Amino acid sequence: MRSRALIALAALVTACSPEGKQQADSAATDPHTGHVMEMAGAAVADPMSNQQGTPGIPAGAADAAARLAASPRHGEWVKVAWEPGSADSLMAWVVYPEVKQKAPVVVVIHEIFGLSTWVRGVADQLAADGFIAVAPDLLSRVRGGPSSDELRSDSATKLIRGVNVAEMNKGVAAAANYGMSLPAAQKKYGVVGYCWGGSASFNHAVYNNKGLGAAVVYYGTSAAKDSMPKIQAPVLGLYGGNDARVNATIGWADTTMKALNKSYTYSIFDGAGHGFLRAQDQPANLEAAKKAWPQTVAFLKQNLR
Repeated sequence: MRSRALIALAALVTACSPEGKQQADSAATDPHTGHVMEMAGAAVADPMSNQQGTPGIPAGAADAAARLAASPRHGEWVKVAWEPGSADSLMAWVVYPEVKQKAPVVVVIHEIFGLSTWVRGVADQLAADGFIAVAPDLLSRVRGGPSSDELRSDSATKLIRGVNVAEMNKGVAAAANYGMSLPAAQKKYGVVGYCWGGSASFNHAVYNNKGLGAAVVYYGTSAAKDSMPKIQAPVLGLYGGNDARVNATIGWADTTMKALNKSYTYSIFDGAGHGFLRAQDQPANLEAAKKAWPQTVAFLKQNLR
């Protein structure tokens, strides 16, 4: 990879917004506390070494830097205009698959920690699975402008309170439109988000940007009930069993989406906690990650054809 990761995040996140509220227009509804940052191990060359996690799924936080450093795929930082013709831009990390045909685009929506090494590792795995992955830094405006520098987790959690739903959707749409404009891309995209980004993914389905074909929600709360009639794309939810606050929003989302004849499918992984895809050092989380990732890829491929 052209840009080597230095830091990985290794904290377990909690939940993302209270039941039935559309993110309360701010990540201030996200009571993420006690989060810490740990240094990643040194990068290694062997892509299948134990220091790079389980092959075929995104590396956990502790192994993300090493996995990125050894990736054969082309990844690059780009500046994306917030709106067509705008001089204002956001930073995004783009990774390309090694395929002959044009590929669908997947926008990766980060956690409250911002565009971290771990999120860029998720983008790299999506590219390995055949997608053009675009991971936008949705903190670009509130941090003072686009930058490829990784924020400290405590700084990111403070800044993300300045990103409301409208701002988030505009940034995700900008990243998607950029991705779909690439010569190697198809004109259809999906979104996949984690925690804060999981809630954002559900809310982006409400936004219903042109070209959106699928939304994947990893351990994020559901969009507001009264907003769900706007959803057109199918939604997949993936949740840890030990995540009661987030999971309290699943039942009414399922009932509402079914009543509206909308597609919402979900899996709950017993024993796994919030943030299970990132915190793979815990056995139940690793098992959940091994089950959730194939579902993610299959769902995206089915709906982005």
